[in-house]
Amino acid sequence: MTHTHRLGHLTVLVSGAGVAGPALALCLARYGARVTVVEKAPALRGDGFAVDFRGHVHRKVLTAMGIWDEVHARQTHTGRQTVVDVDGTPRVDLPAEMMSGDVEIFRGELARILHERTEDTVEYVFGDSVATLTDTGDGVDVTFERGAPRRFDLVVGADGLHSRTRRLVFGDESRFLRFQDHYVAGFGVPNHLGLDRTGRLYSEPGRAVCIGNYDGDPERAGALLVFRSERLAYDRGDVAGQKRILRERFAGMGWEAPRVLKALEEADDLYFDAIAQIHVDRLTKGRVALLGDAGYGATMGGMGTGVAIVGAYVLAGELALSGGDHRTAFAEYETRIRDFAKGCQKISGNAGPFFAPPTERRIRSRDRMYRLLSHPLMAGFFKRLTEKAATGIELREYPA
Repeated sequence: MTHTHRLGHLTVLVSGAGVAGPALALCLARYGARVTVVEKAPALRGDGFAVDFRGHVHRKVLTAMGIWDEVHARQTHTGRQTVVDVDGTPRVDLPAEMMSGDVEIFRGELARILHERTEDTVEYVFGDSVATLTDTGDGVDVTFERGAPRRFDLVVGADGLHSRTRRLVFGDESRFLRFQDHYVAGFGVPNHLGLDRTGRLYSEPGRAVCIGNYDGDPERAGALLVFRSERLAYDRGDVAGQKRILRERFAGMGWEAPRVLKALEEADDLYFDAIAQIHVDRLTKGRVALLGDAGYGATMGGMGTGVAIVGAYVLAGELALSGGDHRTAFAEYETRIRDFAKGCQKISGNAGPFFAPPTERRIRSRDRMYRLLSHPLMAGFFKRLTEKAATGIELREYPA
């Protein structure tokens, strides 16, 4: 690495310690940048769905970041997912690579890996969040909800689909969030089906229940509920209200739905959100940039974690190549990531209709299609199909 590629003069605030934020912190810290990550949660979040990586682009980035082996060591080893009838009779098996890619890992495990690799070189501030941002042209003045005001050379919003950084600098969320006509919920349930790193999916018109065991724990499983709906008005902080919505929407559903709804009453780990995408006109403004779900997110099915990891790698690499010149680096980041992110978002538009087709006819059509795609003679085609979006970017060579 030449002197021009060193970023020791650069101070960067990253908002969000999910996956995108620590991934960027890891890449920037290797170039010597002084990075602070602020996270509103009181500690690193260890929960979340399983996320997957697929294709040579993801592999190259994870290898360059030095975490490929660690991700493999902590992977879920998830097997086939089975679509079932109301009595549990299998209708079609979905190949592991369709749902899990080349390697799958829990989001919380990935966050821990990134945190472990950066905790000695990056400043983490938990239990706080950005209150205001003022770009003065030669820096960004930041006030926090709790901490003292500080000044940084650059600020990166990696704070998720409902990003506060994006709202403060780019405008209200309503301008950028595109609702995809479905909602999704996830929470832990007892493993009463005795699953071992496999899953079961049952669909009725406009709603679906999926139960899966992805970590080998014989006692626990995870439930995923998806339902088609008009846009709902609800409080994102009101868990009781969200549970009420789920009880109403899944009342009278067959298969294991009654057991799942019973487990919902005791669940303390509920995730509930619209299936939606974020579309912004620009990913950067002045000295502020958006990364991951904050800039090009999709609730599910759009390989959001893979795109975030690639985005972090590209953003840090461009800053290194430009010697910290954010104008040059941000322009290159926009150019290289935008189409790649949009390509991945396109496939996420199928997530809701895949889980919860609107009619019985569509459910049967889905099953026939995936029965065909899961045939051994289609394995090569299916792999290329699932990797197409994930490999839709040509990576530049960045300083080692």
